[in-house]
Parts: sequence; structure tokens; C-alpha cells
Amino acid sequence: MGDWVAFWDSDHSIYVSACHRDVHFRTIADDIAAYVPSPAATLLDYGCGEALHAERIAAKVARLVLVEAAPRIRAKLADRFAHDPRIDVRAPDDLSAIAERSIDVIAMNSVTQYLTRPQLEAQFATFRRLLRADGLLLVGDVIPPDVSAVTDALALLRLASAHGFLLAAVGGLLRTLVSDYWRLRSRIGLSHYSEDEMAQRLAAAGFSAARAPANIGHNQARMTFLARSA
Repeated sequence: MGDWVAFWDSDHSIYVSACHRDVHFRTIADDIAAYVPSPAATLLDYGCGEALHAERIAAKVARLVLVEAAPRIRAKLADRFAHDPRIDVRAPDDLSAIAERSIDVIAMNSVTQYLTRPQLEAQFATFRRLLRADGLLLVGDVIPPDVSAVTDALALLRLASAHGFLLAAVGGLLRTLVSDYWRLRSRIGLSHYSEDEMAQRLAAAGFSAARAPANIGHNQARMTFLARSA
């Protein structure tokens, strides 16, 4: 996963415009916030990235824990939210210091594709330790085996058309073909899971899981799973 962390921590061009970046993070924040059970909840967002609209989640919870592996992004988040008592920025290694059964909702969106299967199993075990007995685990943006880069590109073009950055998206997709992202995706690949396999892996970690009606984010060819301790 280190190569992917380094990529996301670099000055990449995955977001084709400021509008794309804004819409991407706003959609994710709103989709995650919809699962908040009460204003007293603690929510942990694992692999939050730039979290441009984290305030939209923080407004609905008592505490928001943003967990990000990329050091430069994490430092920016810590600086940005230094004076917001609702928001706590952590590194993945910091999870060991969080009390057991203290989190109401854990969201891990668009991360499974960068983890090996053993890494995913270890992450699920950590999440089960942290979640309250009635807590909810959201595993979002899981890529099925039949979803290709072409499907992802078409989803981006539909999003761009709806929000007025279509030309930028076309240019961005062309740049992606010669970018570090494409070289990494070609060399390392992404992890794909069928609906059955992801449900089975969650069950093996002690969760009862089902696919959500809609995926977190704009790409509805991908999947989100709702899991609770079995």
C-alpha cells in the first residue's frame, strides 16, 4: 500500500478541476453523514483523504475522527482543524490508542482496492474492536470484478456533465493515461471483490453485512456494504 499512499500524498492530477474536487468530497461527506445515527455519535472516517467537506459530517456528530495514512495530507488536515474540538486527526497507527467499543460509525470509503486481502482482514479486525456493540461499519466504493477503468471513466464523464466540467474531465482522462496513477494501476493493480466475497470476508471478521442500496460517491457501478457485529 506504500506506493499508493505516496501517490495520493503527491501533487497528482486525479481531480481534473477545482469543481471536480469539490463535488467529489462533498458527495462523499453527505453520503457518509446520512448514516449518522444521532448527534451524540462518534464517527471515524478511515482513509479520509483531503476531506474537503468534513465539516458537513462534523455538524451531525459529537466527534469526528479523521484517519489518513498520507503524511502531507494528514498534516494539512491537522492544521486545518486544529481549533475545531469536534474533529480529531489521526494516523492509522494511532488506532491502537483508541478505546475499544468507543466508535458508533466507521466509514472506510475507496480504500479496499488498495489493500491486499490479508491487510483487509487485519483492518476489519481493528474495526470490530473499535465499534460499539450496535455500531455500524460502512465499507464503500468496493470494486466488483467486472468493473473496469472504462466503467470508471464513464462514471466520471457523467458526473462532469452534470456539474459543468466535462471538457476538463476529458482532458484529465487523457492525462491519466500517461500519469503515475495509470502506471501504478498497471503495475500493482487494484483489489476487486464480488458481492459474495466481500460479505464472506466481513462475516469471517465477525460482522453481519449486506450491500447498501447505493454506493458512497458518484460511481454506482461500485458497491457499499453495511456491516454490524454479528
